[in-house]
Amino acid sequence: MRCTGIALGSNLGDRLENLRRAKELLSSISTGPVLAAPVYLTEPVNCPPGSPDFLNTVIEIFHEGTPAELLEKTQEFQRHLGRTEPAERNAPRVIDIDLLYYGGEIVSTDDLELPHPRITLRQFVLRPLADIRPDLVLPGQTLTIAEHLERLEEPALPVVAREW
Repeated sequence: MRCTGIALGSNLGDRLENLRRAKELLSSISTGPVLAAPVYLTEPVNCPPGSPDFLNTVIEIFHEGTPAELLEKTQEFQRHLGRTEPAERNAPRVIDIDLLYYGGEIVSTDDLELPHPRITLRQFVLRPLADIRPDLVLPGQTLTIAEHLERLEEPALPVVAREW
């Protein structure tokens, strides 16, 4: 059983409801307690011009199996929630589910890289992750999540929902 961090984002439709539904699906496969960070309003990063703002959060679940199996499950959940493959990279989406870490494992395949290579560069991931796991040190890192967040030196993100 591995403690697994998962980033959730949505910038189409009822964004908060999309996050709730994704959390429910992921909770249904968790073999332990689920932690959920507050939901933040964030500007789109590397998205097409005019893309709507995102709601972003992070949850932590426990999973039995392999990272590849969990990736397959998250992709299934995205399809179930209405995500289609966009014609344009980083186009607006109903739901985005990204694996951030899988216990202490380091994975590098064509389909999956863990820990996620851009965790420490993205406030929309670091801020909610720091809310639930500030002292976490990712495999291959020496700084905590809270320390990485401090180094970004970006303005605070607005909280949309603390309990969701």
